[in-house]
Amino acid sequence: MVEPVPESIHFPSEEKRILQLWKDKDCFQECLKQSKNRPKYTFYDGPPFATGLPHYGHILAGTIKDIVTRFAHQSGFHVDRRFGWDCHGLPVEYEIDKTLDIKGPADVAKMGIAEYNRQCRMIVMRYANEWEISVTRMGRWIDFKNDYKTLYPWFMETVWWVFRQLYDKGLVYRGVKVMPFSTACNTPLSNFESNQNYKDVQDPSVIVNFPLLEDENVSLIAWTTTPWTLPSNLALCVNSELQYVKVKDNSTGKVYIMMEARLVALFKTEEEYTIMD
Repeated sequence: MVEPVPESIHFPSEEKRILQLWKDKDCFQECLKQSKNRPKYTFYDGPPFATGLPHYGHILAGTIKDIVTRFAHQSGFHVDRRFGWDCHGLPVEYEIDKTLDIKGPADVAKMGIAEYNRQCRMIVMRYANEWEISVTRMGRWIDFKNDYKTLYPWFMETVWWVFRQLYDKGLVYRGVKVMPFSTACNTPLSNFESNQNYKDVQDPSVIVNFPLLEDENVSLIAWTTTPWTLPSNLALCVNSELQYVKVKDNSTGKVYIMMEARLVALFKTEEEYTIMD
């Protein structure tokens, strides 16, 4: 029987009605039962961090993943869909460090690695209920009860097994790359991690001495407005079209190489320095 469509639809109410229908008939599990003897379509969901709430990016990516797996099911495959949780990395440690006022590795050592890990495990599922509500409201079909967590030893061992396969095939190489770095944790950061605590602050400009390898008594002078990038610097550059001078500080006897036009930034009067070259 064809039902008439009302002229005005209240979409939030309609969404809840459909969700309740799926729940009453257990539609997701019923689909899995009906397709259990079909060829398997394997799909591993890249898991979100369990320490935060879902945002627009999760909702967008989750919708795409749901479309892919539904299409696979409708194309004649059996598709297990298990939700995952990323329990590793700095987001978890960052939360614990804030809560326990941990400033660095020495504080972790004092507490003990076992206790620190226990504290981390206690918070990794803090927002699990909110995630399930949001993902379900999106209309996504995925199994939260039979989920996986990256802290499971079998998960970590599997990742290492996969890495070993790549290594054995000659697909792993050692490279050099400038990365965001946490001076507190002494570890490189992913783009996601470095953006977690990103904020606008007032930073001073600094003048830095770089002693020459062949003569440590002579230093190149560099000026930067981004001093936080200094730990990752790989080289100093000079401009072939500009004039540089080798200059001695008359009060300290130290010798610098710097742009002639920037002498006024280092010295107040001409009596304070002697140009050597």
